[in-house]
Amino acid sequence: MLGPGVVLAVTAAGVAMVSVVDPHQPGHYPTCPFLALTGFYCPGCGAMRMVNSLTHGHLGAAFGLNPLLFLLLPVFAYLYGRWVVLSSRGEAMSSVLFRPWVAHVFLGVIVAYWILRNLPFAHALAP
Repeated sequence: MLGPGVVLAVTAAGVAMVSVVDPHQPGHYPTCPFLALTGFYCPGCGAMRMVNSLTHGHLGAAFGLNPLLFLLLPVFAYLYGRWVVLSSRGEAMSSVLFRPWVAHVFLGVIVAYWILRNLPFAHALAP
């Protein structure tokens, strides 16, 4: 149970910090290096502002800042819960999610999102 406990503690600390130190205000956090170098949004752009908006109850604003991550949060919560249950039983976390084709599909979705959010007709995906 050490692994899930450490992940929970680190995640809680990060969420607490982003909740208190507002990323919507310039100068609190560094700019995304990919955005600074290229002028294009990466798949993670808007994630800290999304977490801040979620912690303050602004679901619509959170969705608008990073729709893909917002939609993946329940998946991550399920996977974390499954990890906790299996760890408490002393079992390893192995499932269909760790098969190569799943990783390739996930990577493909991220790359497609990365490209789409930088195209003019898909400006709704930009943070």
